[in-house]
Amino acid sequence: MTAALLLVDVQTGFDSPVWGARNNPDAEIRAGRLLAHWRARGQPVIHIRHVSAEPGSPLGPATGGTAFKPEVDPQAGEAVFEKTVNSAFIGTGLDGHLRSAGIDGLVICGLTTPHCVSTTVRMAANLGYAVRLAHDACAAFAVNADTGWAPALAPPDAAAIHAAAISHLHGEFCRAASVAELIAEGS
Repeated sequence: MTAALLLVDVQTGFDSPVWGARNNPDAEIRAGRLLAHWRARGQPVIHIRHVSAEPGSPLGPATGGTAFKPEVDPQAGEAVFEKTVNSAFIGTGLDGHLRSAGIDGLVICGLTTPHCVSTTVRMAANLGYAVRLAHDACAAFAVNADTGWAPALAPPDAAAIHAAAISHLHGEFCRAASVAELIAEGS
């Protein structure tokens, strides 16, 4: 299997206070560690950037939130795809790029676990890629849990949201593993 590292939306826009409380404050450091390992092995790296079309979005070009965080800043020769929706496969050339390079596996990490990471993992699996998810190089935010549909429910915290998202993906769409496990496997 030829696997690529896919870093999803590790952008400065997620530093905005609008997102609220977050779990896993070391996610970007772990993503950077995985990226350094991947680069040292000469394996393919792909960066995904969310460019929101919503006015005032922290992930929009006008707010400066589309910049990659320094821990995962792309290097020359690494592919960068921009998207405007949750899936890294919709409206981008990602699938074609992967297939033309003979890549049939992905190791995925990034922000946010229940949204763009989850959607990308699900779609990758549905497209036939073998997917591993670096669960500790991902993070979730509490503000994204909208319980307005059931006012009696208390919104879950960011850690619970993250755990639920990973639990729904593991075994069905991917194999979840820590960065340390993935590096030890020689991924």
